[in-house]
Amino acid sequence: MTVFRKAVLALGVSISLSAALPSFAQDVAAKPEHHDHEYTRQEEMIPARDGVRLHVVILRPVGSEKSGPSLPFLIQRTPYGAEHATSERINMSKPELVASGYIFVLCDIRGRYKSEGTFVMNRPIVAHHSKQDVDETTDTRDTIDWLLKHVPNNSGKVGVFGVSYPGFLAMMAGIDAHPAVKAISPQAPMTNVWKGDDFFHNGAFRETYGFDYVQQLEAQKTDVPADSKEDQYNFFLEHGNFAGAAEAAKMSNLPTAKIFLTQPAYTKFWQDMAVESHLTKVEVPTLEVGGWWDQEDMWGTQAEYAALKPHDKKGEVFMVLGPWNHGGWGGPGKNLGAVDFGAPTGEDYRKTIEFPFFEKYLKGQSGFDLKGVASFRTGVNQWEHYDVWPPVSGFKGEKLYLGAEHALGFIAPTGDYNTVAGAYVADPADPIPFRARPVESTYGTGSRWRPWLVEDQRFVSERKDLANFTTPVLDHDVTVTGDIVADIFAATTGTDADWVVKLIDVSPDDAPAPMNGYQLMIVDEIFRGRYLKSFEHPEAIKPSEVNEYKWSLHGADHTFLKGHKIMVEVQSSWFPLYDRNPQTFVPNIMSAPAGAYKAQTMTIYGSPKYPSRLEFLSPN
Repeated sequence: MTVFRKAVLALGVSISLSAALPSFAQDVAAKPEHHDHEYTRQEEMIPARDGVRLHVVILRPVGSEKSGPSLPFLIQRTPYGAEHATSERINMSKPELVASGYIFVLCDIRGRYKSEGTFVMNRPIVAHHSKQDVDETTDTRDTIDWLLKHVPNNSGKVGVFGVSYPGFLAMMAGIDAHPAVKAISPQAPMTNVWKGDDFFHNGAFRETYGFDYVQQLEAQKTDVPADSKEDQYNFFLEHGNFAGAAEAAKMSNLPTAKIFLTQPAYTKFWQDMAVESHLTKVEVPTLEVGGWWDQEDMWGTQAEYAALKPHDKKGEVFMVLGPWNHGGWGGPGKNLGAVDFGAPTGEDYRKTIEFPFFEKYLKGQSGFDLKGVASFRTGVNQWEHYDVWPPVSGFKGEKLYLGAEHALGFIAPTGDYNTVAGAYVADPADPIPFRARPVESTYGTGSRWRPWLVEDQRFVSERKDLANFTTPVLDHDVTVTGDIVADIFAATTGTDADWVVKLIDVSPDDAPAPMNGYQLMIVDEIFRGRYLKSFEHPEAIKPSEVNEYKWSLHGADHTFLKGHKIMVEVQSSWFPLYDRNPQTFVPNIMSAPAGAYKAQTMTIYGSPKYPSRLEFLSPN
């Protein structure tokens, strides 16, 4: 999700302070192709079943309440402030939908901004035995029910959409759905914030992100972004662990900070919040949207699709995966950082997929012809279409092996059964930064957070505390598609370890600037070693014992071009986005004592017995 200042609110709403607007808000300010359409604005307080009143802003074409065709609703629920919704903003952000005519509704969720009640992060779904049993599904139903009865000249049809936290809320509209809901589009939704979305990835805590989230959403009822001028690398290193950082910021007693501090494992608390466990049937047509370089919620889009698709008897679960960061499809989408995709992919998506999707299901119009999945293949910069994801027809499994002397290739290792592919000493006192320093606050002034996943990795690739494996210069194109899986055989001299694997496209040195020699991450992910056997019950690792670690690096659809190289990089820290692993086992890393942080030797194997590799699909 973006859990803080999500600039990507689909109604063009700035979710936080204007000084902190991420690039989406700047992108949508570009001239729309359509002329402005005047919308009237009204605010209402809608009673939920338990008596709590929920604030909404309603925008509709001038005069449409009295004459003209009845209009469907397009609803977005948000923790980031409905008060920002204006006619000008929706004209900038959704020109096609605005021109067609909809009743746009933006809703403050319970406990945020002008809505009453108590805010609960990713409020879990509960059993509905009485009027006091409320969650986001009931608040959605109650809001829709009121709108249908009190907003004149509506068509009785509702679409719900949103990016990030609002993407999570859009999915809530598809669970125990109100009969009027005819289409939803969860975009970069928060789906499982422990396994792979905002707060943890495979057990590793996203320290800077969790820290800034608590400061922005729980220290007060409206958004106040964290904006420290200090290099966050220094701040978190000096405070040792998350407990120390939270105490320094006087936020240890805030609800989510307490959870971070006391429940770092995959406890019932996190399991109850997991959306995918509730996706046991398809209730309404669903369009999932995500980006290959989403810095916040890369996991949720594909996880929701994977959960829903087996139940998709009518062929009404769709997915779009494009070359975007978090919410980047809301802007032009021609570039991300230094990487050029050759065409305005965001505009293409909105005009040819999102707009006709809602037109079909809310107005009965033709033009939506997506049959399954639209995937933008980077490298060659072209859209591909598949029946399902990962694709099946026309693809075969491939393996890319890590070998001795930093070799990387498609031939399985032979020879010595104990061949070491690479080794390094990882020192918690000098962790590898996740992006070039200084590291700004996540949404602070001048922050480079949004495009960090496409940052040139040469800023770390020469460090001695990681291992690189590289192919020779490719003599033909190589395409990787689907879920990219790391299968790493490794050992540590300690009793705990983090493993970070990156798949990198290395451009030729003579490529046109700025891509000459550029090292572009295609997929990447971390795994915390203590969770090798169980996410619920962490255990110490036996020193020097070779273990097999297998985890997803996320999906991709990318072609490594002839003349490029493929690189795999393995490291054991990614700081301060992820907290430091002490590398000696402690019950709770959040409060690990200073003496637990020790340098350890990490060894990666590449032999017939221990064939470390990446697995993926490639076209036949």
